[in-house]
Amino acid sequence: MSGAGPRLAVFPTRMALTAMKNRLNGAQTGHSLLKRKSEALTRRFREIVKKIDEAKRKMGKVMQVASFSYAEVKYSTGDIGYQVRESAKSAQLKVRAKTENVSGVQLPAFDMYIDGQNAFELTGLGRGGQQVQKCKDTYAKACEVLVELASLQTAFVILDEVIKVTNRRVNAIEHVIIPRIENTIRWITSELDEQDREEFFRLKKVQNKKKVVRDENDRAREAVEGGATADNAPSNILSQYDIDEDVIFR
Repeated sequence: MSGAGPRLAVFPTRMALTAMKNRLNGAQTGHSLLKRKSEALTRRFREIVKKIDEAKRKMGKVMQVASFSYAEVKYSTGDIGYQVRESAKSAQLKVRAKTENVSGVQLPAFDMYIDGQNAFELTGLGRGGQQVQKCKDTYAKACEVLVELASLQTAFVILDEVIKVTNRRVNAIEHVIIPRIENTIRWITSELDEQDREEFFRLKKVQNKKKVVRDENDRAREAVEGGATADNAPSNILSQYDIDEDVIFR
């Protein structure tokens, strides 16, 4: 059956057919745009996954170096934790956030920067100054990698959710909306064709009926005209007199 399957509840008119065709074009355009958006987000998602893997490997190496550096500091200068806590008044390493637009999706990006002067200039002045400076630089590098990893992980979570939503929309348009509109267009077209056939059959019946009536009228008119012609024909003037009997002379 033409138009079988789920369809929209509309009246089968030519205006509805035009509206359905416009909706079908819009749905196809939206499907194409969302498909390209999904592909772009997926490509960026794979790049982020690759960067996360590299950042985690880098983070493991940096933290390993930082742990050894801190062990060297403790070996050379002893425990300097209390000195650090006394010297720290405000954070020197700070993080600022910015956004990056990827196919209409705002992804946060974190950037680390140094604000203020070095609060630990005198730490390790008596002994182990070189080890303390090396440990500080190593942990600063670890913080930088950690901020980068946090930025990538946040973008990973957001992109994962957006890709799922976009793919659901693409599948809904491709497998639900577009087939429903196409079924509606086929059904309207079938109904309009049926209406055209019914109208054509009705017109033929009307024409045949008019032809029969016209023929009957023509025959009646011909009969009337034939009768009038017979009545108006000239008669024999001698027929009005009586026929006399024959006279016999003897």
